[in-house]
Amino acid sequence: MAELRHSGERGRGAPGSSPLKREDAAAASPFVSSSVATSDRDLDRDKDPHRATSAFLLSLPPPLRSLLSLEDPRSPSASFSYRILIAFLSFTFFVLLLSLPSVWKHLNGPYICKKEGITLHCPPTKEPPSLWENPYAAATSWKPCAERRPNEISDVPSENDTSGYIFIHAEGGLNQQRIAICNAVAVAKIMNATLILPVLKQDQIWKDQTKFEDIFDVDHFINYLKDDVRIVRDIPDWFTEKTELFTSIKRTVKNIPKYASAQFYIDNVLPRVKEKKIMSLKPFVDRLGYDNVPTEINRLRCRVNYHALKFLPDIDEMADKLAARMRNRTGGGLNPYMALHLRFEKGMVGLSFCDFVGTREEKAMMATYRQKEWPRRYKNGSHLWQLALQKRKEGRCPLEPGEVAVILRAMGYPRETQIYVASGQVYGGKNRMAPLRNMFPNLVTKEELASKEEIDHFRKHVTSLAALDFLVCLKSDVFVMTHGGNFAKLIIGARRYMGHRLKSIKPDKGVMSKTFGDPYMGWASFVEDVAITHQTRTGLPEETFPNYDLWENPLTPCMCRA
Repeated sequence: MAELRHSGERGRGAPGSSPLKREDAAAASPFVSSSVATSDRDLDRDKDPHRATSAFLLSLPPPLRSLLSLEDPRSPSASFSYRILIAFLSFTFFVLLLSLPSVWKHLNGPYICKKEGITLHCPPTKEPPSLWENPYAAATSWKPCAERRPNEISDVPSENDTSGYIFIHAEGGLNQQRIAICNAVAVAKIMNATLILPVLKQDQIWKDQTKFEDIFDVDHFINYLKDDVRIVRDIPDWFTEKTELFTSIKRTVKNIPKYASAQFYIDNVLPRVKEKKIMSLKPFVDRLGYDNVPTEINRLRCRVNYHALKFLPDIDEMADKLAARMRNRTGGGLNPYMALHLRFEKGMVGLSFCDFVGTREEKAMMATYRQKEWPRRYKNGSHLWQLALQKRKEGRCPLEPGEVAVILRAMGYPRETQIYVASGQVYGGKNRMAPLRNMFPNLVTKEELASKEEIDHFRKHVTSLAALDFLVCLKSDVFVMTHGGNFAKLIIGARRYMGHRLKSIKPDKGVMSKTFGDPYMGWASFVEDVAITHQTRTGLPEETFPNYDLWENPLTPCMCRA
């Protein structure tokens, strides 16, 4: 009995025995449940934090324990895992070592360009082989075909057999007037009417009073179109109400919608012309559509634009001189030159309702200007910031001179590039132009190319100065537009029509706005984005689509396969 009691006490553990001995006894006995043993260990761990830490370290993989000197790496349990860990760490270190130069270059690369005051510093870019010519020109085979075909028979009736006379005022600047003249010839053809030579309405911005004969060759215009439309120089003598022609409601058709169809003129305007014998059409800006008129009418509009409307000889001659001086500025023979149409005048900046870099004073003055000129759009000004962000994302904001400089450098144009600038007075003056001029110092205007006497000859008609810009841009090796407008689209359309090898760049302002706003984009990535985005935006003839703009892309009605 004594032996049994003694053994029983040994199994239960003596009251004075230590907890460690009791734990060892419990763990060794097959009759003690695991839950009881675990609970005992948890209680002990809670009481002893050092023991909890030791338990965590013991739970680590053998190779880590060996690295922390918790286990002998020579033991069988750690040896294999230890070698795997060492190999993995060595491989990772080797990869990081190889990538260190590129990471360092990325971290220290400039955000597109570095700016010091009003000067931009951009890294050099490799000059592509197609810098001065259209890279995809060889893949196209189009030629102009808007002229009258040799076998076409004239169907122009005699003056007494026409439906009557129509008279228009060509409003706006030179290029808007040009479009109105082309549309007037087309409308006269649609209604079988006689066209009175259009009057160039005084522009309210430029205060110009140029007449048709002050800018265009009237004799060539009438004679070239004699087999298409009957055109007379002046209002017929038998019509005695000449002063009331544009003011009398009885003599004016005012309900013509924008981009009206040919059928609209036949149904709504022609009956009034037949009734009154002579009618004025007002207003006449964009009053004829593109895809809702016969193809032959669109061909006629191209015929007027590219063949019938010729500037006076003295304008042509001066433009040839300016283009020749651009090619000979370096004195090393004939060199290519770029023409840049920079749209950043105060009126354009204000009308865009976009936000631009500037001081608080400049922004306050621009807000006052917008409120005065466009009060309905300005309202209280609270919505303008969101509107400006949206327009910039959609690519509807004019490019600043500094942005133009960065894009051109990214395309590969070197510092020595000869650039002819066609623009009005740039908003912000010399400070705004400084980034562009510092990056491309060979940047000139017609006033810098020509003598004062040569320019003064054309100053009496502001439209003549615009005509000089038009022709010098047309003759350039590369034409770059920075914003929309009639000038740019007429230039691009004419260059497409004249020869598809002429390069015309139309920046994608939507993509560029996202790129300029990326704070992590380096120069190399920016150059790649510019190249990819603009590789097909070089002015090649494009297939037309519904509501296309005939003046920018005359392919379908006015060009044919070579």
